Amino acid sequence: MKILRESFYSRKPDIVAKELLGKILVRKIDEKFLKGRIVESEAYFGEEDPASRAKKKFKKFYERMKGKVGIAFVYMVHANWLFNVVAHEKEKAGAVLIRAVEPLEGVDVMKENRKVDNILKLTNGPGKLCKAFGITGKDDGKNVTSKKSDIFIVDSKGSFEIESSRRIGVSRDLNRNLRFYIKGNKFVSKF
Repeated sequence: MKILRESFYSRKPDIVAKELLGKILVRKIDEKFLKGRIVESEAYFGEEDPASRAKKKFKKFYERMKGKVGIAFVYMVHANWLFNVVAHEKEKAGAVLIRAVEPLEGVDVMKENRKVDNILKLTNGPGKLCKAFGITGKDDGKNVTSKKSDIFIVDSKGSFEIESSRRIGVSRDLNRNLRFYIKGNKFVSKF
């Protein structure tokens, strides 16, 4: 497994969000591996982005999103943990929210974590994915580019079409599509 390097995340969040599609999110719990193909993501920018956690009123989030790239940025919204990876160009701020994955390995553990049997509803949303993978606030700040981490993203090749839309659940948005997903994948969230 080739873990994505820090340089992968040292680019504009929208480019990273798009190129994360098809990559594999890996979580190690004890001796088991949970794996899922990333099928949906959203890009968030700095203070100029009205939907971003980097807005001035969220000072601690801004510092995190301007910090070192390739770091897990996990926070809670509406009683759900959300898993992001810090991604931005030099001197900028940004992160990519992983919205959905296609379960590949460790599905039994994911089902137990979520108390759900239907595999199609297991990881088709950011809160569902975090619960299935056991991602919580304790994972905030972990380096997803490190072989020593218990959560990381590995490279994977595949052929698929990418579609985009406006971000989900955002009342004030930038005037462009920043949600990316694999066309026709049944694990993409339904909104």
